[in-house]
Amino acid sequence: MNVNFTPGPSQLFYTVQDHVREAFRNSIPSISHRSKEFEHIYAEVKSGLQELLGIPSGFHIFFTGSATEIWERSIQNLVEKDSTHFVNGAFSKRYFEIAGQLGKTTFKVESPLGSGFNEPVTLPEQTELIALTHNETSTGVSLPMAFINNFRLNYPEALIVVDAVSSLPYPNFDFTKIDSVYFSVQKGFGLPAGLGVWFVNDRCIAKAEKLANDGKSIGTYHSLPTLLTNEKKNQTPETPNVLNIYLLDKVIQDFNRRGIQIIRKETEYKAAILYQALETHGLVQPFVKDKASRSQTVIVAESGEHTESISKHLEKVGLFAGEGYGEKKKTQLRFANFPTHSKEQFELLVDTINTIV
Repeated sequence: MNVNFTPGPSQLFYTVQDHVREAFRNSIPSISHRSKEFEHIYAEVKSGLQELLGIPSGFHIFFTGSATEIWERSIQNLVEKDSTHFVNGAFSKRYFEIAGQLGKTTFKVESPLGSGFNEPVTLPEQTELIALTHNETSTGVSLPMAFINNFRLNYPEALIVVDAVSSLPYPNFDFTKIDSVYFSVQKGFGLPAGLGVWFVNDRCIAKAEKLANDGKSIGTYHSLPTLLTNEKKNQTPETPNVLNIYLLDKVIQDFNRRGIQIIRKETEYKAAILYQALETHGLVQPFVKDKASRSQTVIVAESGEHTESISKHLEKVGLFAGEGYGEKKKTQLRFANFPTHSKEQFELLVDTINTIV
């Protein structure tokens, strides 16, 4: 069996095929999003995520078409004038660019590719939103939790929004220190692409309502007040990706049966053995040098002129690495480390890398 280590879309979680068959047996793709059956599925997703990730009361869970959509919706709903963005890769940069395209005054804190951010950081006092990418998928850099949590103390009026697209369900966020988190399902949750999940707290709702009451545009069918009105009924404003929401419900149940602590420990074990293999290998090495900034869920290898030959060597045994991103496409390999990737698959990956000379 081939194993897909690309960081998104990535390997489907191993139970998904069975859940798809069950969905079609029960005609799930054709149920109405106004039906009691869909409301039950939505309610289960919310309670399942609350259990899995420790999401407290005061947070709401919405569905969108993608995490990319959430970039736009969050700026529309949470920023009147000023946003601050921490940029250290392609995806954090794109969020910054979207804010500018929407006419906001943007402040950028930037670090080189493969690096985290130096502290202390001084931001404009008027910033309304602080955009943090917990796990930069393009470079394999992850922000330490202490770095994220400090912003609540230092900038209590700002809304803190965290991109966790390629890290959830691994990270253990302190939800008292952040206001919004979002992800897409085709990475850590091992599902087909086409669904974004957005957590927002009551502070975010209040900000969107204030902007709307002041006559500011906050969007239409996916404005936070509209999403909230429907979420209270376990519904969505428009017909959503019902099948994927159903599959998300089932995979969350699988994760909860497994236990989040086991998932986290296995993620750390798999990351540790791959980083160790890269550190001791002659032809490849970890791209992120600072161990405190290394992602546990997207491991990036600097492979230079050996990239193509290493990739082909892995493919011979059914292991498919992700290409580098952007300017690093031909000189790096990226390896997803999600719950769908077993310890045995990672051990095979490490053993195979060690045979490359």
